[in-house]
Amino acid sequence: MASTDSKIRIGIYGCGSWANRTHIPNLLKLNGVEIVAICDSSLESLTSTVEAFDISKTYRDGHEMVENEEMDALYSVVPAYARTDVEATAATKGVHIFSEKPQALTMEVAHKLDDAIRGAGVMSTVCFRERYRPIFQEARNRLEGQEIVHVRFQSISGLPAVPTGAQQDSWWSDMDKSGGQALDWGVHATDYARFMTGLDVERAQAFYCERPSYHNPLTSSFNYCFSNGATMTLTFISAAPNFRAEPWFTIFYEGGHLSVYGYDSIEVNGEPVYQAAEFDPWFEQDRIFIEAVRTNNPSLLLNDYHDGLFSLAPVLAGWESARRNGECIHVPSFMGKK
Repeated sequence: MASTDSKIRIGIYGCGSWANRTHIPNLLKLNGVEIVAICDSSLESLTSTVEAFDISKTYRDGHEMVENEEMDALYSVVPAYARTDVEATAATKGVHIFSEKPQALTMEVAHKLDDAIRGAGVMSTVCFRERYRPIFQEARNRLEGQEIVHVRFQSISGLPAVPTGAQQDSWWSDMDKSGGQALDWGVHATDYARFMTGLDVERAQAFYCERPSYHNPLTSSFNYCFSNGATMTLTFISAAPNFRAEPWFTIFYEGGHLSVYGYDSIEVNGEPVYQAAEFDPWFEQDRIFIEAVRTNNPSLLLNDYHDGLFSLAPVLAGWESARRNGECIHVPSFMGKK
């Protein structure tokens, strides 16, 4: 356990563009934090990260880094398909876990990591950073006590680029590894719906529109049923770049509705009630996680790895539903255990 008068020692597992753009620079801005080592299977990613941040200790194998380095916390920033048991091994050594989302591609792997984290009693969190953004906290406060009946989320963008050359070999172009937008941002949308409403998903159904020319679906549509019987539609459309701006989230409750326009504003029954100021949720979550580790205070965190399973499972269940031609899936059974 880290003491309050020593540096918090961090290992970075995964040195892709996301770690370089967010977590590594964020951590280096914080006092009393030392990145003791970084790891990535790609020599090119390791080299560019070393050059950008002057980090000398590097590994190509996550288990080797966890075995050889003294760390207080591990940042797992590898893609979900690459996660097996490095985080679990770190947890059993008393290392706190920060996991990017999606946490895994199967509930089997997710439970394996969760069991290790809970069994070791270490702190953990999943990077559902928008929980820390004031606009979502404001929406949560305004919805408290309301009887939710439906949540609508939609993300609309232009046609995806068709990968060429080396891009065709990218893991993101492989649906079996990436899951497309519905997995990448679907777990976010599911989590923020849970955060704002306080409800968990009981049943999930999904459909994908795929075309031979594109590696990822042009549309995906999820239907959820929440624990109180309320419904949710979660839709990703890659077809219409000039579509007029509409809210990301509209939450309908008995007698009214609340709309969240991106990261910008909230309307209640069509009337503006909140305008957001500039805010960096990535930095805020990194800052709070480090403070939680420094003070041994998990109550500072707005989620943990176990809670994150309840945002991951509905999307994985929807993915499976699409494979089964839209079969409705009971999410608690799909999860396997709680």
